[in-house]
Amino acid sequence: MTEEASSTVTGHYATLRERVGAVVVGQEEAVRLATITLLCSGHSLIEGVPGVAKTLLVRTLASALGIRFGRVQFTPDLMPSDILGTPVLDPAAGRFNFRAGPIFTDLLLADEINRASPKTQAALLEAMQERFVTVDGERHPLGEWFTVFATQNPVEQEGTYPLPEAELDRFLFKIVVDYPAEDHERALLVLHHAGEPSATPAEVAAVLQRDELAAARELVRRVIVRDEIVAYVSDLVRATRADFQYALGASPRAGLLLLRAAKAEAALEGRDYVLPEDVQTVFFPALRHRVVLDPASEVEGLTADAALERTLRTVTVPR
Repeated sequence: MTEEASSTVTGHYATLRERVGAVVVGQEEAVRLATITLLCSGHSLIEGVPGVAKTLLVRTLASALGIRFGRVQFTPDLMPSDILGTPVLDPAAGRFNFRAGPIFTDLLLADEINRASPKTQAALLEAMQERFVTVDGERHPLGEWFTVFATQNPVEQEGTYPLPEAELDRFLFKIVVDYPAEDHERALLVLHHAGEPSATPAEVAAVLQRDELAAARELVRRVIVRDEIVAYVSDLVRATRADFQYALGASPRAGLLLLRAAKAEAALEGRDYVLPEDVQTVFFPALRHRVVLDPASEVEGLTADAALERTLRTVTVPR
C-alpha cells in the first residue's frame, strides 16, 4: 500500500467523522472504534448507561455509509426464530418458504443483548463468525457487509444474562461509551435550547459508497506489519495468560483481531505500516472483554482496564 492510498483511508474517515458528528455530539473515540470495526469486518459490543447515544451512533453510522440498518430489541422472551427467521407454509405451492428475520441486514443493532436468554444469544454466534444463518438444515448467507453492534447497560443487572466468554470472544472491541465531556454536553444543550437540534440519522447523506468501503478494507489488509510488531502482539496476549491477575487470559483469536485492529488504526493515521503505538491504542478495547479477572483481584477493586494497563507496562516495546 502506498502512502497516497493510506491517506485515502484517512480522508474517508475524516468525512465520515464529520457527518456522524453532525448528529452525535462528542464520542469521538466511539466513532473511531466503530469505524475500525467496519474496516476490519468485525463486530463490536457497546457498553454505556442509558441516554449516551449508543443507538443513535450506530443508526447514524449506517446512514453515513449508505448500508442497510436493522435493529432488534433483545428481551427475555425473544426467541432465536424472532431474529433468524422461520419457514412459513405456502398453501398454494404446498411447501415451506423461508421468511427472513431482521438479522438479514448490513448493520445490525442488537440492543440490550444481555437481556435475552443464552439460547437466543447463541443464535448470533454462527452469524457473527461465518456470516451465515442455518435454519432447518439450510444455510442462508448474510453478505459481506454484515456487522453486529450489540449494546448493553452496565448498571441494570436484574433480568439480564451475562454473555458467555465464547460469544464475547467474537467481538472485535468492547467500546465503552461514557458521559460526554462538559463542553460537548453544554453544546448539545445549547443546540436544543435554541431550537436547532442536530440532524437526525435519516437526514445524514451517505458519504461512502460500498465500493469505497470495500477498497478501504483492502487497503487495511495490505498494511505492512514488521516481525517485531507480530512478536509484540504475541507477547502482550501471552502475558495475560501468565499473570496472576487473570483467571482467564486472552485467546489466540484475540491476538489475531488485535493485530488486525492495529493495521486499521495505522491506516486511519495515514500510514501503510504498523507502529507499537497503534497496537497500544487498540489494546484496551480489543482485550477488556476477553480477559477474566482473578476473584481476589476483583475483591481488591481491580478493573479489566487497570489489569491490562499493568500488563502493557510489563511487556517490552519494540524499537
